[in-house]
Amino acid sequence: MTTADRATVRVEITLDLTCVHSYLGFTRFERAARRHRDAGGTLDVTFLPFRVSPDAPAAGRPLSEVHAEFFGSAENAARATAGMAETGAREGLEFDFARAVHVDTFEAHRLLAAAGEQGLAEPMAERLFRAYLTDGLNIGDAATLTRLAAEIGVRRAETGPGADAEASRLRAELDRVRALGVRSVPLFRFEGAGLLSGAQPEEAFRRAIEAAARHGG
Repeated sequence: MTTADRATVRVEITLDLTCVHSYLGFTRFERAARRHRDAGGTLDVTFLPFRVSPDAPAAGRPLSEVHAEFFGSAENAARATAGMAETGAREGLEFDFARAVHVDTFEAHRLLAAAGEQGLAEPMAERLFRAYLTDGLNIGDAATLTRLAAEIGVRRAETGPGADAEASRLRAELDRVRALGVRSVPLFRFEGAGLLSGAQPEEAFRRAIEAAARHGG
């Protein structure tokens, strides 16, 4: 059986858009997914929302301040994040923790859900991660989200009944994910091939995709 003959691989990814481990895991998964697609396979990727910092201020706050408080000092924070920045660089990612804006991700998840309905969830997720960890943008800011959505070609309801309905659906989905017992992210669930947690190596994602493809076929 060739890759092209196999059934569509369905993957659920639970993540938060300000989580560096989610960005790493998503990047590695996307590379494995690209290899599968390039070989003629198909994947159906959906995202489940999770908020690491639901109490973060809506207006945003420098992440460097949050890190300094958590690690005890700015110096300790710099040492703690330097290794993660090096890990990102090895993956071709730039993590600029000094510029990042600590913010609740509710509105970013609402945009990602809208992108999913339009078949654009994967590029939208990548753009939101990069906006947060590389560009130093506030991904809780409405104008910023509108601009990012336009870059990817996603239509979003900014205000009014449409936005209210999206927000209600998102709250229900966040409640459902919590009820599933999710306490940390990222999580990658492959239909027929189990669950991977954390920023796994690309090869682990490749094996999971192939196992799910064989199971479906």
